[in-house]
Amino acid sequence: MPWCEPCAKYWTPAAMKDDGSCPECGTVAQVADTHGRITAENRITADTLDLKKLAGKTDDDDSVPWHFKLLVFLLIAYLGWRLVDLIA
Repeated sequence: MPWCEPCAKYWTPAAMKDDGSCPECGTVAQVADTHGRITAENRITADTLDLKKLAGKTDDDDSVPWHFKLLVFLLIAYLGWRLVDLIA
């Protein structure tokens, strides 16, 4: 079955366009040929695999959410208070 990497979907050969491109994004290089064979241009290897791109994330999405930072701060404050309470 043809596989489109940008869309992350399998396509039946009948669902693909006549030129062998993806019906949604139109990408030709990332779609297997109409017989379902993987060609050298669209083979997924460790060098070509980009999980952030597959998940739809950009470099701007790498920051930690503010509410997670708040929870970590409150956890440290609580454990610090419990330590002071235990010593005293």
